[in-house]
Amino acid sequence: MWLEAWFSGWLSNDEDTLSWLIMAVQDESPYVAHVFVCTNYRKGERKSCADNNSQLVKDTLKVAVEERGWKGKARVSTSGCLGLCTTGLNVMIYPQKVWFSEVSMDDVDAILSFLDGCVSVK
Repeated sequence: MWLEAWFSGWLSNDEDTLSWLIMAVQDESPYVAHVFVCTNYRKGERKSCADNNSQLVKDTLKVAVEERGWKGKARVSTSGCLGLCTTGLNVMIYPQKVWFSEVSMDDVDAILSFLDGCVSVK
């Protein structure tokens, strides 16, 4: 393997040492729904999701998920740029392939309502 050859100069040839570098484990997501909230901040250079209280939205969703007992079923994570800054704040939910744009604190209940439908199914 090319990777082994590349690393051979500065790593031992021990099979176990190399295997952890090149062997990813593919598995099904442990979450029914994974919510990514873009918190990218462009320091005023151009519009960004952080301009719309993205950290507050993310923190509110995270607390609500825990309060509803969905921890382990739904996860809320910070995301870097999702590429659609002009429609930010952006929130996406996978594996449902759902995208919320122009999100504000007023939309948190709608996002939680969508999540309720996801976690209640499993």
